[in-house]
Amino acid sequence: MTIDIKNLVRNNILNLKPYSSARDDFKGENGIFLDANENPFGKLNRYPDPSHRKIKEKLSELNQISTENIFLGNGSDEVIDLAFRIFCEPKKNKVLTFSPTYGMYEVSANVNDVELINLDLNEDFQIDLEALKPYLNDENLKIIFICSPNNPTGNSIQNIKYILEHFNGIVFIDEAYIDFSPEESFRNQIENYPNLIVSQTFSKAWGMASVRVGIAYASKEIIKFYNKVKPPYNISQLNQDAVLNTIDNTKINQVSENINIILKEKKNLIENLGKLDLIKKIYPSDANFILVKVDNADSVYQELVNQNVIIRNRNSVVKNCLRITVGSPEENQKLIQAIQTIKI
Repeated sequence: MTIDIKNLVRNNILNLKPYSSARDDFKGENGIFLDANENPFGKLNRYPDPSHRKIKEKLSELNQISTENIFLGNGSDEVIDLAFRIFCEPKKNKVLTFSPTYGMYEVSANVNDVELINLDLNEDFQIDLEALKPYLNDENLKIIFICSPNNPTGNSIQNIKYILEHFNGIVFIDEAYIDFSPEESFRNQIENYPNLIVSQTFSKAWGMASVRVGIAYASKEIIKFYNKVKPPYNISQLNQDAVLNTIDNTKINQVSENINIILKEKKNLIENLGKLDLIKKIYPSDANFILVKVDNADSVYQELVNQNVIIRNRNSVVKNCLRITVGSPEENQKLIQAIQTIKI
């Protein structure tokens, strides 16, 4: 499929002259820096690398993807928001997603004044292709957001390749939970689909939610537009250093071990929850959380809060469902014990 990305980009973004910071003009690390109006005193007095070169080089090495195909954002939420800014004209263009899913797509649509089309997933939490097909030729539909594994349902989404091959707009696949899934990441498909954006994060499997660093993998052309519209210093040096410290060889092994522990604990958690009368259904999960159905989600949630066990009440999104993040073995045991005391 041949797609000219420039035809999808907003005209004002095509013509935008990006801000050039002092660290864009000079990329060296050594010298007497009198170019950025920084305070000469202090340990954190210098602006961070605006291009995040060291992290991109590490990710390039890990995933065999060129640094030119990588963008780093202030969390995945910035990666999502910038997609709206690059491709969607306010009050004119539309985006589409599938419900239930991650709520930031709707929030970003509202912030950017872009119409959101929400199609319901079927009873298996999969895309209804027949319901989707009429929208694929809408010239005002610019982005389709797909969260896989999906939040809050936990399952991997099927038929994504069909959408990539039949939609001439941007297909944005949110893979925040892909490291817990047996499915292969779509980041390896960016050379095959010029309209594909794959977002990932250091928040979940890497255990770095507090540093707020998200990743986009896409064609070089799309990445150039991301770099064009992003704020000059969108990730602090403290957060860049934290990521770099975690991506060294010894820490990567620890990350893999932690993922294995979480997957083992998820299996044990599902087995133990399945024995409880309170739990009516446990949905399949490829993530680090599970979605369960009960008779009265609001009451069960409050009973657990009263015991200082905090899960996520998703009753407003999926009727009488609760989302439970897989914790440490000790935390999971306390959850089971707390649920066993609930009489509803």
